[in-house]
Amino acid sequence: MKKLGFKRRRMGITDYDQRYKLVMSGKHRMVIRTSLNHINIQIVRSEKSGDRTLVSAHSKELEKMGYKGHCGNCTAAYLTGLLCGYKIKKAGIDGAILDIGLKSATKGANIFAALRGVIDAGIEIPHNEKILPDEKRIRGEHIADYASKLNKEEYSKKFSNYIKKGLKPEELPLHFDEIKNKIEEIV
Repeated sequence: MKKLGFKRRRMGITDYDQRYKLVMSGKHRMVIRTSLNHINIQIVRSEKSGDRTLVSAHSKELEKMGYKGHCGNCTAAYLTGLLCGYKIKKAGIDGAILDIGLKSATKGANIFAALRGVIDAGIEIPHNEKILPDEKRIRGEHIADYASKLNKEEYSKKFSNYIKKGLKPEELPLHFDEIKNKIEEIV
């Protein structure tokens, strides 16, 4: 008779082998979770009673700082990572290990844009430089280039949310610089 696996594993929520290795390392874990519309980053310490979140940052916090872009893209991931990195520094934590859960490690993914933001804030996290997205992608230049190539009808259809918020997609790299400076001023 076959033994039934843990419920969270059956549901595809937790990889227990990976989690065991991360918890047994004794280091803080930087947990990055992404959805289509948001990025959530937490510094977690594992204790016998369960995981304890020490620091967190969510892409919704960017909106409070005046960010008008989409909160689930590469630009927002980097800015959320930068914000979280400064919060981590303020909490007196100097390093962690990356926990991406069940996500695939795809080069240039939003998870690694967030990682780059945390690293740029001065936090030590072991990683391979090859997997991080390039500066142009982080600044949103690929979005600006794409928007400039569209005709008026496609432009207004594909970027309606940007336009509603008062941001032209061609201006996303400049807006990125503005929000990045605000984050650095807060710290």
